[in-house]
Amino acid sequence: MVSASVQGETIYRRVLLKVSGESLQGSGPDAIDPEAVSYIADQIIDAHSRGVEVAAVVGGGNIWRGSAAERRGMERSTADYAGMVATIINGLALQDALERRGIITRTQSALPIQAVAEPYIRRRAIRHLEKGRVVLFCAGSGNPYMSTDTASALRALEVGAEVLLMAKNGVDGVYDSDPKTNPEAVRFGNLEYLDAVNRRLEVMDSTAMTLCMDNEMPIIVFDIFERGAMGRILRGDVVGTTIDDGSRRNGS
Repeated sequence: MVSASVQGETIYRRVLLKVSGESLQGSGPDAIDPEAVSYIADQIIDAHSRGVEVAAVVGGGNIWRGSAAERRGMERSTADYAGMVATIINGLALQDALERRGIITRTQSALPIQAVAEPYIRRRAIRHLEKGRVVLFCAGSGNPYMSTDTASALRALEVGAEVLLMAKNGVDGVYDSDPKTNPEAVRFGNLEYLDAVNRRLEVMDSTAMTLCMDNEMPIIVFDIFERGAMGRILRGDVVGTTIDDGSRRNGS
């Protein structure tokens, strides 16, 4: 992390944003809501305008869920590959929204699909970020049985991001129970990795959480549609739920 005096009003130099498929769907009936995509693009552009290097992993749950298809009898690997294709569709929609606003964007896919996206190459992705381009990562990790949460943790570590921003649709952090069904649910301001795992809180899958924990990658869970939330995070304000090893709060 760099100081605010170096990066103007931001405390991060490079971030990895996880954009869920549900976020691109917004509150509308269609799989992709142009207004939701435009809003998310605006949040990325705001971060970019602050001098922050932004990479994003795009999910596909608004179009396809491999786990749901498996429950209906589809072979798991095939179902997961179909889900990877869904993330490419979402990535292209977000790329278009960014480029129509004048932001140079590169979409990289873990599945070869060279007509519409670059192959994922770590060093090329880092070079794009260094040149001020937004980089979108699609097709997860390119492997079945691996969620886009895991791909987000992996890509954040690979490109040297300082924080993993988990953007949610209508959920402003991590709760001790489902706030949609329990009005008494309590939102955590801070959590340690092991607490999140042991409480079985539905933040991300256990593989992704363990990867972040083992490599001390902080996670911030927030509502992407809360006005100004991402900008406040970049300034260092307390927003949503922060998951880390607790060392910063304990003063070590």
